[in-house]
Amino acid sequence: MAKILIADDDALIRELITLFLRKEGFEILEARDGAEALAIVENSRVDLVILDIMMPQLDGWELCREIRRLDSNIPLLMVTAKGESGHKVKGFQLGTDDYVTKPFDPLELVMRVKALLKRYMIVSSQTIQLGGIVLNRRGFQVIRGEETLNLPLKEFELLFRLASQPGQIHTREQLISHIWGESYEGDDRTVDVHIKRLREKFAGDARHFQIETARSLGYRLVIT
Repeated sequence: MAKILIADDDALIRELITLFLRKEGFEILEARDGAEALAIVENSRVDLVILDIMMPQLDGWELCREIRRLDSNIPLLMVTAKGESGHKVKGFQLGTDDYVTKPFDPLELVMRVKALLKRYMIVSSQTIQLGGIVLNRRGFQVIRGEETLNLPLKEFELLFRLASQPGQIHTREQLISHIWGESYEGDDRTVDVHIKRLREKFAGDARHFQIETARSLGYRLVIT
């Protein structure tokens, strides 16, 4: 069963989340602050992290950033009392996969956890289904019906990254970091060029998916 880390300085919140997730059979690890949580991620296998923003030692923003440096795919679910849209945007920009605002419905949180883990398992299997299109990362191929497309590596990685988290906004900076690497020194507008090429190649596949522009933020893929 999946191992979940709960990082929150509020013992009652940790106890509540633990109670409902253990009922579903999940193994739970707990951290009282961001530094403790980061140490657990560095030294243990963790399948998903539930984290608060306002924590001592290392806050949720920094914890999110550090976890993403260690593992670009591990699901992150932010649980916080701060419900302002600006905080949500910042969380997604740093790599959070989902967001729940306190007070929250524990059953809803459980469902969100299950959805994130399902998505994570799909990515780990190296295969993603987009309607009638299959992305196979093992062979870097796109299978569309009887046709097999061989995209340039960066285009495939970009499409796979967007498809691995449908509906989530990815900033240009995130995409550059994950696909071109943090040492990349070129223009971040290269992302726009690659997106344009993907849109042209899949212009007739709108019934399967679309790549949308999130104004002033980046891009997201939507399964139709």
